[in-house]
Amino acid sequence: MAVVKADLGTVRFAFQPLYSLRDGKVVAVETLARPRAGSITDLLRSARGQVQLAELDLALATKSVHTAAEQDANLPLHVNLLATTAVRPVREFQPLLRALSDSGRRTRDVVLEICPPFGRIPPDTLLRGMHALAEQGFRIAVDGVGEGDVPMRVLAQAPADTIKIDRRIIAGLPDDPCAMALTESLVHLAKRNDAHPVAVGVETEAQLEAARGLGIRLAQGELLAKARFELSTAPSMSPVTPARGKQHPVAFGPTQAPRVRDFLRPAHTLPAEATADEVREVFVAEGGPTGVVLVDEHDRPRWSIDRNRFLLAVTGPYGHALHASKEAARLADPPHVIGIEATAMQLLDLVTNAAWSRTGDNVIVIDARGRCVGMVRVTEVVRGVAETKIEHAAALNPLTRLPGSDVVARDVDGRIAARRAFATAWLDVDGFKTVNDTAGFAAGDDLLRDLGRTLSSATTGLRTVTIGHVGGDDFLLVSDLEELPIVASAVLDRQWMVERLPVTVSLATLVCAVGAVNSYREVARLLAPLKTHAKAVRGSSWVLGRPGSDRVDVLRGRPHRLPAQRVS
Repeated sequence: MAVVKADLGTVRFAFQPLYSLRDGKVVAVETLARPRAGSITDLLRSARGQVQLAELDLALATKSVHTAAEQDANLPLHVNLLATTAVRPVREFQPLLRALSDSGRRTRDVVLEICPPFGRIPPDTLLRGMHALAEQGFRIAVDGVGEGDVPMRVLAQAPADTIKIDRRIIAGLPDDPCAMALTESLVHLAKRNDAHPVAVGVETEAQLEAARGLGIRLAQGELLAKARFELSTAPSMSPVTPARGKQHPVAFGPTQAPRVRDFLRPAHTLPAEATADEVREVFVAEGGPTGVVLVDEHDRPRWSIDRNRFLLAVTGPYGHALHASKEAARLADPPHVIGIEATAMQLLDLVTNAAWSRTGDNVIVIDARGRCVGMVRVTEVVRGVAETKIEHAAALNPLTRLPGSDVVARDVDGRIAARRAFATAWLDVDGFKTVNDTAGFAAGDDLLRDLGRTLSSATTGLRTVTIGHVGGDDFLLVSDLEELPIVASAVLDRQWMVERLPVTVSLATLVCAVGAVNSYREVARLLAPLKTHAKAVRGSSWVLGRPGSDRVDVLRGRPHRLPAQRVS
């Protein structure tokens, strides 16, 4: 251990903030070990050679907590930990736990960033180690994703709150198609696992905008703020400009509504038995929070204290004498809580159904075990939901109230990036100009509305279908292979009439296996000859083709004698 102590004495710690791309504010800080000579990699390599790697790694983590305490860091702390250390017995983490206790932090205030290399550790061993740390209350992040050697099974099954996308991947945005596709896939994987994707090493505005467009809401890098040894300056740096204009979340199926986790902020917690004086010290500190959560020994919220109401009580006549040394819970309210998996609309329902008059208060966000993981402000959720609805409404076709081609394009490109098989279909009305010329434009509009309603109704309960009205009488559908026939039957089994005039429709489908197509533009090009083929089939028709195949299957209708059209 003498060698570890000697090495430790050469290390200082810098702090780099993580920013929310939703509101431009600092949500956490990462501690970065900086030896006075050489690099941290050299230091760890030397310790590995002396079989003291885990000891040094844990000592660095412990020292980073003490250093943050000296800097009065109140934000959640990201602490780096090698994967080989993460699998060590929990008893070896006692110095780190004591450092947290000494600095007044709880394990839920700390995110352990598990770093490469991962390859030397059996996946099951690594998962057990991560789960053991999560059982201690630590939040878990997986670092170096995209360039590191973390097994995909570990990434999918780890109890991770955060997935940090490596700076070398982010450096390729937005010009490198492979980097774009990989980032989009990782964002989708993270969100499916209820984790926050983080863009690491953002250095240019182009990278920042590309990350936003791919659905990333947390980022760090020199464009936003450099790592500094003085933490006190980091949170007050000019924050990144919040996102403006339309956002493009990665989604499969209809556009997803905002979720509670999209508005999550750090919660300042104190023990349930904290005194009013202890709470007051938190509130009057520079940049103090708008509320404090009093938690029990398991980090479960017991009371919520609003800053304004609390300070009015303790600063009024005799307020200090009445309350200072007594439990702050006397001035607290029962907490309003919501699960981290909830949608923003469910949160608004909670507020409405509770007949809650103090809508400016914070709502405490809890995990599956009831532990406090952060808070959200009702006013921010209301604004976010309103903005989403406005953006959604602006993108809808005014006739059918279905989204346009942009939504379908994002869905298709997202499935391609995620390497998922899917089907895309193009539906239109045969001889729609004749319908308008014969029955009138109003009747034609009624037909399109009816088609839109039929498509929407058919997709009720289906999880993978996206419908778009892309103009005129043209509709596009995207779905997993097993759900498309349900929608197709709803349209093709019906006898369509306009002013007693029979009307037929044509459906052209392209079945895309994994790797068969590279972009939405390519899909649109391949659908065009299939649509021509469908139009040449008598009655309401459905034809199906595949990229690279000459074969076109007629699933509905009576085909004319037409040569097969290559779909390549």
